Amino acid sequence: MEFIDYYGVLGVEPTADDKVIKTAYRKLGRKYHPDVSKLPDAAEQFKRLAEAYEVLHSAEKRAEYDAICAARRRGFSGRPDLQSHNGHNQNSHAYRQNVYQQNAAGPSDPATDQDFTAFFEAIFGASGARQRQQHRESFANDDVHPLNGADVEVEWPMMLEDTLQDKTQQIEFAIPVAMGQAPHTTTLKVTIPAGMRDGERIRLKGQGAAATRDHPRGDVYLIIRLLPHPLFDIDANNLLLTLPLAPWEAVLGAKITIPTLSGKIQLQIPANSQAGQRLRVRGKGLVRKTSIGDLIVSLSIVLPASVNESSHALWQQLAEHVNFDPRHEWERLR
Repeated sequence: MEFIDYYGVLGVEPTADDKVIKTAYRKLGRKYHPDVSKLPDAAEQFKRLAEAYEVLHSAEKRAEYDAICAARRRGFSGRPDLQSHNGHNQNSHAYRQNVYQQNAAGPSDPATDQDFTAFFEAIFGASGARQRQQHRESFANDDVHPLNGADVEVEWPMMLEDTLQDKTQQIEFAIPVAMGQAPHTTTLKVTIPAGMRDGERIRLKGQGAAATRDHPRGDVYLIIRLLPHPLFDIDANNLLLTLPLAPWEAVLGAKITIPTLSGKIQLQIPANSQAGQRLRVRGKGLVRKTSIGDLIVSLSIVLPASVNESSHALWQQLAEHVNFDPRHEWERLR
């Protein structure tokens, strides 16, 4: 089995932080969105991106993957079946740079989707695979109903903004046929209901592969893959936003324009706000069938990277005239 460079798939360095990884996944995910891209393999490319992001966005999976990468650099794969990808020595700086340059505009790895899935499961095992029911795509190969048509899985990327209301999409996908025949491509108009979450599925009954004789066709399962937002994180139905504030905005209070998924709003920052303080904006979170979440804004106080001479003098005056010890609680511990 070939070793797959998930960092190369996303076009990022192994030292990239979570924000860089999210940004790369979102950018490439939009580029290879099946509803936008005209490339014939856009859907397959997106599946590879989603798998790479699933590993690198998870602290636990990324640590395990990085450990295997480190073992390979020491000359030991850790798993005998994970060989160097395409026969190259990935330990060399030249090879790594070539991978990143090739993937700067998107993944170009020749490995098949089956290779990607097998590689993922070889590292993390079946329990580490995506938590969803697996539907076989082979023709007439169901253990329980061997004559039924095969089910088909289609991964569909969505922006968080698109989950606020019902959205109708033209979904194009390949349907498996009898062995030796080319897959049949079909298109369906599907209404994706508001409030879908990453990994949730929509069942399109009877739209899968044809069956033999009078047995039913298989189903199509549309699997939603939410592209991460550069500003918002998700906590259940709530959106989390970190709001940088200047020290004077926190002390004096301010009215700040902040983004939401449905447009910009004005948020009043109370005077004497503290770093880490959280403000709740009702009804500006994610939509579900019976409820709407909130937007939780966490305040972060940011100092200027540098100050000129006059500004420095003002900070000095503040230090001399304000009777404030931020560590006064430490006195109890002495």
